[in-house]
Amino acid sequence: MSGPGAARAVVVGAGPAGLMAAEVLQERGVAVDVYDAMPSAGRKFLLAGIGGLNLTHSDPPETFLARYAGRAPQLAAPLAHFGAQAVRDWAQGLGIATFVGTSGRVFPTDLKAAPLLRAWLHRLRTGAPGRPPVQFHTRHRWLGWDDAGALRFAHPDGEATLPATATVLALGGASWPRLGSDGAWAPLLAARGIAVAPLRPANCGFDVAPTGPGRDGWSEHLRERHAGEPVKPVAVTARDAQGVERRQQGEFVLTRTGVEGSLVYAFSAGLRDAIESHGRATMTLDLLPQHTAEQVLAATRHPRGARSLSSHLKSRLGLHGARTALLHELLSSEILHDPQALARAIKALPLELARPRPVDEAISTAGGVRFDALDAALMATAAPGVFVAGEMLDWEAPTGGYLLTACLATGRAAGLGAADWSANLSRD
Repeated sequence: MSGPGAARAVVVGAGPAGLMAAEVLQERGVAVDVYDAMPSAGRKFLLAGIGGLNLTHSDPPETFLARYAGRAPQLAAPLAHFGAQAVRDWAQGLGIATFVGTSGRVFPTDLKAAPLLRAWLHRLRTGAPGRPPVQFHTRHRWLGWDDAGALRFAHPDGEATLPATATVLALGGASWPRLGSDGAWAPLLAARGIAVAPLRPANCGFDVAPTGPGRDGWSEHLRERHAGEPVKPVAVTARDAQGVERRQQGEFVLTRTGVEGSLVYAFSAGLRDAIESHGRATMTLDLLPQHTAEQVLAATRHPRGARSLSSHLKSRLGLHGARTALLHELLSSEILHDPQALARAIKALPLELARPRPVDEAISTAGGVRFDALDAALMATAAPGVFVAGEMLDWEAPTGGYLLTACLATGRAAGLGAADWSANLSRD
């Protein structure tokens, strides 16, 4: 490790935010050491890219910024300097072409994360004239600071300390503990006087409230027969993080304890906040979003003869599988056999949620270092020379490229702040 007095910046965390901070520091000619607890860099980035790396989204800038809800004002400047188009241009500079999918999401043309990460790490490690190579140190877990203000790390051979002219912390949230994002940094920063909002699950699944007498969530029948099944097509109506009721069509999945999946994640912030405030939250399901209420009522009123209700609904409306199972799970026998009440329930079926799943199961994390504990350069006012980036910050966003873009944008902002801090120290 670098010795005392070495003019090197340190980045702790080798995810997208940390690597982007290292890139900016390197561009500014600052020598950089990157430390990460994992055996290799970018592990969460690679795992998130399984099934297709969603880099960013093609929303117009104002729509894009609105996805960050209450934290849009704090993220406006970083995203203005490194937004969706800048992400695509940056990827192109690494030799990775991108395309816009039918949903508006932006992907590499080969959909893979590994080629982009390899090209990125190669560029960082190689350097260029005036750009020193970035030095990577894996299997180094950050432990905070010693009494002299040096960074402490645990590594396979013991423990070491490292002074730094500037430090960028990009340790992720608390939702991927097996990949190092375990939130263990929160008490370390709080002890240093840096305000941290409680870490909470975001883009998460939920446990359902008891669906009948003597039940704790789903019935045994539904758990055994339908857990893991997608519910589609379906539309959900619920309140978002701003308290505004809205409707969105898509799909979600039944789990053994409740629900998860893209359509649930789209409403998860508002649902989580409602549960925190009121103890319960409700999302209303339209099980046949492609049918009008009149069409559904005509079908439920149609004589079914000797056929079972399930066979009748499948024949007349194409309703079967998990969607029919939800009707039997949530409705009384009286409603199931009342054509008008059944039709109303098919178009507006309330599903009550009891609690979000634990944060270590979530896709991302809400909470983190409060913006009022930082200056405009993302430096902690209680710890001069310490900058914070990525999911450690107190913001959240839906899936769809918004998470990765804000991590890159705040990583770039923190890297610029650290570079300016280092330059000022050199002049002094």
